[in-house]
Amino acid sequence: MLRARAAVEMLQEYHPPLAGRVALRFDFNENVHGCSPRVLARLASLTAEDLTRYPERAPVEAMVASFLGLAGEQVLLTNGVDEAIHLLCETYLEPGDEALVVVPSFSMYAICAAATGARVTTIPAADFRFPLRLLLANLTSRTKMIAIANPNNPTGALADAKDLLELASCAPQAALLVDEAYYEFCGQTVIQETARRTNLFVARTFSKAYGLAGLRIGILAGPPKQIRMVRRVSSPYNVNQVALMCLPDALSDQEYVTWYAEEVKRSRTLLEQELRLLHVPYWASHANFVLARLGDRKDLFVQRMRKRGILVRDRSSDPGCEGCVRITVGTTKQTADLLSDMRSVLDEIGAEQELPA
Repeated sequence: MLRARAAVEMLQEYHPPLAGRVALRFDFNENVHGCSPRVLARLASLTAEDLTRYPERAPVEAMVASFLGLAGEQVLLTNGVDEAIHLLCETYLEPGDEALVVVPSFSMYAICAAATGARVTTIPAADFRFPLRLLLANLTSRTKMIAIANPNNPTGALADAKDLLELASCAPQAALLVDEAYYEFCGQTVIQETARRTNLFVARTFSKAYGLAGLRIGILAGPPKQIRMVRRVSSPYNVNQVALMCLPDALSDQEYVTWYAEEVKRSRTLLEQELRLLHVPYWASHANFVLARLGDRKDLFVQRMRKRGILVRDRSSDPGCEGCVRITVGTTKQTADLLSDMRSVLDEIGAEQELPA
């Protein structure tokens, strides 16, 4: 009887709760305003002939590399960051190898690593602070990959660049992936270091600040020699034609990206201020969301916000996130609506919990 590999049979499936999202989408860290008008204009201009050709990735990769200040051979376009993670695991991990993953974090790091048959060792982040010393203490000759989201999801915490570079230096035998999906909301990056380090990779996405989550396009940057190895695993047509045609227009409109990122940062401050006033514990964020601990109010909060047309994400199943909800932020106008409903819902729940049994 045909059977999947043992490593695949052991995997936990990742099922993002995407159904029924006809509301204000503060649950998946997407751009909740929209993409650049230039992208919409490009989409409207597409012809039947545009869709009949196989996508040609190289010219757009060269343009992206120039935009990032990198050499062309350092950049690989991918089908979102998810594919970048998968390609790195397929390139560098074998059964018996080890991958280190700081938790809580994006679940696809562990899933893609485990699918290769490698052992995944999770490194807990106490109070969600970057656990550099614990990572260094867990390095062995079998450590072949380390995955770090920076800023982290779902916590919004930011590791210092010097700590990441120290980790890369101490683990020369391992591919160190720094996932900078939320770079535009914090401004810190180690992407320029990929030209000087033999084992450092940086992933970026156009799903967040750029508002192109539906087109599925991301970047993997790394040392030229190593990116050549990753290309051997990648399909030559992994990024679709529509995404490749729209990306230059998205990159050309940095005025829009900067405007949206600034709106998010203002909204993030407003949300954190409101959580303090409401005496709701939260963690300072460097991304486009805030993680807050609602405790035993969490289930009712998620349900009642949905009834009001606002989606937030229950993250209680993540290590250390019991009773926690992650709330995405968008424009300041959207955030004003969010805060108004959040106050009302928490007041309702508080009043009900104070009623005599």
